[in-house]
Amino acid sequence: MKLIHVLAALPFIGILLGIPFANKVTPYVFGMPFILAYIVMWALLTSALMAIVYVLDKENKKEEAE
Repeated sequence: MKLIHVLAALPFIGILLGIPFANKVTPYVFGMPFILAYIVMWALLTSALMAIVYVLDKENKKEEAE
C-alpha cells in the first residue's frame, strides 16, 4: 500500500473509529468539551494530511508538466 493511501485513510480512521473512545465531556480543551476538540483537531489534521498527499502524489506532477 502506498504512503499516500495510508495518509488519506488516517482521517477516516481517526474520526470514525476514534469517536467512541474520545466520547468524554469532562476534560475541556481550549474551553471546548473534549469530543468537540477532538473533532476540530481531526478537521485541521485532515487538511494538513490532504496537503501532504497532494505534494507527494506523482500523478499531480505529471498533469502539471503537460
